[in-house]
Amino acid sequence: MARQMQILRYPRLDTILMVEEFIRKHGGEFKKFQIWQRLPKKMMYKTFCVIFQYLLDTNKIAVDKKGHVCWIWDPEGVRKLLEEKSLFIR
Repeated sequence: MARQMQILRYPRLDTILMVEEFIRKHGGEFKKFQIWQRLPKKMMYKTFCVIFQYLLDTNKIAVDKKGHVCWIWDPEGVRKLLEEKSLFIR
């Protein structure tokens, strides 16, 4: 179950897309706080945490044992795998 947090301000779409693009380009290089520090535009850390939690909950990102964040969302790759005749789903 996802933990509930009190959200005072919801992030704008352009802000979410900026975070997504940064993580997509730099996947596996940085940890959560380091990503926030290196974003092209500054934002409040709580706003970043809301976006980060959203990306985790929707399985767009993953965090490894060392805390590095990686982009894992790949609908095109999944679609190509599903079209493969030699593969099947149980």
